[in-house]
Amino acid sequence: MSSPGSSQDPSQQNAPYAGTTASLGGLPTVRTDVPIAAVSLVLFLVGAVTHMTILQVNLRRKHKFIISGVTFGFCMARITTNAVRIAWASHVTNVRLAIAASIFVSAGVVLLFIINIIFAQRILRAAHPRLGWNRAVSRLFLAVYALVVVTLIMLIVATVHSFYTLNPDTWRIHRSIQLYGGTYFAVVAFLPIPIVAYAFVRSRKMPVEPFGSGTLREKIFIVLAAALLLTLGAAFRAGTSYLPPRPKDQPAWYHSRACFYIFTLGVEIIVVALFAIARIDLRFFVPNGASGPGDYSGANKVEDASHQVGREQELAGDDSSPEKDARSNHDEEARLPPKL
Repeated sequence: MSSPGSSQDPSQQNAPYAGTTASLGGLPTVRTDVPIAAVSLVLFLVGAVTHMTILQVNLRRKHKFIISGVTFGFCMARITTNAVRIAWASHVTNVRLAIAASIFVSAGVVLLFIINIIFAQRILRAAHPRLGWNRAVSRLFLAVYALVVVTLIMLIVATVHSFYTLNPDTWRIHRSIQLYGGTYFAVVAFLPIPIVAYAFVRSRKMPVEPFGSGTLREKIFIVLAAALLLTLGAAFRAGTSYLPPRPKDQPAWYHSRACFYIFTLGVEIIVVALFAIARIDLRFFVPNGASGPGDYSGANKVEDASHQVGREQELAGDDSSPEKDARSNHDEEARLPPKL
């Protein structure tokens, strides 16, 4: 994100102030950015339609997989991102459009981060139920999700406020928040990799609780592929943000449009397509209400059913029933010798 300011006398400007430092993607132009953003918009539109169709078909079949809806939501956010960038290219001096573009670029991708961590958590629970379902570990995952939301709010507030101040000390605070946010998101994007790596090692030594369709290795491949792509984009954004800011009219190679579209929108559309082609709605499906070991495979339901049948048999064979008592007394009397 670019730090706001002005090459002119700040006292002659009104807030919000235009940025003076180069940012990823630079200033959009109608000739270059509008066609590229339009193609990107169409691709995300296809992704949105695909995942919403999968969600609706599954719901009609009583197959509830909400993550398809979350992926649809991400695609809609990216459609808005491209639409705002097209509008900004047509009104390049509109600072409010620049603010909106910066916010949407940062905000959308967190949904893919969370989805991939959820998949990694399901793989961990299948490979190591005792660890994966441990209450402390489950709370740790919830803490990661909560911190993603808090960090996103901090980034949005810092980004918006940075365009409404000319105080250098405030800019430094905003930059520190942006560096923290970019770094944390890169860590979150990378987090599924060590989780599924441990699950893979564990699966070679111990039996795995089956869930969804496909093998565990196929699930691990999907998560690893998505994590590597998302980490590539997040690490690129975080790494370049640590470099010294450059003037708007002297951008570096990593500020180019090619880097923006490849490392941000490009990797994301590949992940969206991967989720659709790999049918994550089938491979990562788990029963509703799963809350412990055995719930993924339905083993607990089988055990409960067996226990219920055994209980019914026990009740059916209870000696205290009046009918059985009468039959027993009759048989016992028949065995007694006749009275003289």
